[in-house]
Amino acid sequence: MTTQTFEALAKSRFSARDFLNKPVDSKILETILQTAAQSPSWSNTRGYMLAIAQGERKQQLIDAYTQKCKAMFRTKDATLSEEERLIAQKMSQPDGDFPVMAPYPQSLKERSARLGLALYKHLNIDRKDFPARNAHTLRNFQAFGAPVMGFVLVRRDFLPFAALDAGIMLQTLLLAAKEQGVDSCPLGVLATWRSPLDEVFDIPTEYALITGFALGYASEAHVNAFRAEHPPIELAQEK
Repeated sequence: MTTQTFEALAKSRFSARDFLNKPVDSKILETILQTAAQSPSWSNTRGYMLAIAQGERKQQLIDAYTQKCKAMFRTKDATLSEEERLIAQKMSQPDGDFPVMAPYPQSLKERSARLGLALYKHLNIDRKDFPARNAHTLRNFQAFGAPVMGFVLVRRDFLPFAALDAGIMLQTLLLAAKEQGVDSCPLGVLATWRSPLDEVFDIPTEYALITGFALGYASEAHVNAFRAEHPPIELAQEK
């Protein structure tokens, strides 16, 4: 592969937010995973694992995430009784391994805010249009209709190195998918709740859920014309 070819591949990958109802062939998925296995690792420890859901398992996960996400929305519904609000709060209480909704450092928060504003502008969603914003948020937890729903787990007892390795592996996986004509979207929000995953997969307790992702074929929906900005990598200044 030439430098120009790899550069084109890397630039062609984007976060798809609407997928066709078209399955990913098992051989293609196997090739993607085999390529991802070529990623480097800290002393070759590879302290991570993947959970891949399709078909009925994926639907079971989507149903569970949808229920929790809608309960989260209900906690802000002023028309609910106190009892109903408490039930919604209990159902939507995050049980993930990491505080996904923790405050961002200010400089990083600004970057995230710019992305959100740009995406909502692209979708013509007003910042005060909460029904439309909630509908888009819910789509995240439904993997945007993708046929493959993936989860990345890392060894709790080998952080931060297991997380570093998992990130390298995931980027390799996403690029390998694009090479096969398969689109993708990282889904960090899936780490908000761990319990839906444990209902479907037998995952050792020493592994923590750090992110999810979607694989499939992007539709022609308007949302898929959106591209996030990719500013230059920040370099440390010499003394």
